[in-house]
Amino acid sequence: MTAIDMTRRNSSLGFFGTFGRSADLRMLDKALRAVDLHPAQVPEGAKLTIVNLMKDHFPHGEPPESAYGPVAELFGYCLVGPNVFALANGPDSTASAERRLEMAIDRSESLDGQLVLLAIHSKLISPVVVDRYELSVE
Repeated sequence: MTAIDMTRRNSSLGFFGTFGRSADLRMLDKALRAVDLHPAQVPEGAKLTIVNLMKDHFPHGEPPESAYGPVAELFGYCLVGPNVFALANGPDSTASAERRLEMAIDRSESLDGQLVLLAIHSKLISPVVVDRYELSVE
């Protein structure tokens, strides 16, 4: 275990309203809302996985708040598909998400690649996205 692993802050869902939700999960929820995806549409286990993946890709500290928007953009696109995403977020965000998804297909170790794999494995991914990009888990 490295010093970085030992100092990593754990995420918290809260406990019966007694202990608050951790800042990283609140930032992810805010970013999901910003791309018109209600946080309740994403299971807590998936959200915990997302913030942990982000921490893995920012090993020298906590991910900055600015990192949550692009993560929510790609994950949201995967979940709702291109048409619904475009209606809520416009053509620029849609094109950005589509470019990132295309690159992620060949880079499964990247954060984007892992987000796409999470969407597939958690069965949250839109069938339209699966068909359009011919995605499968082999």
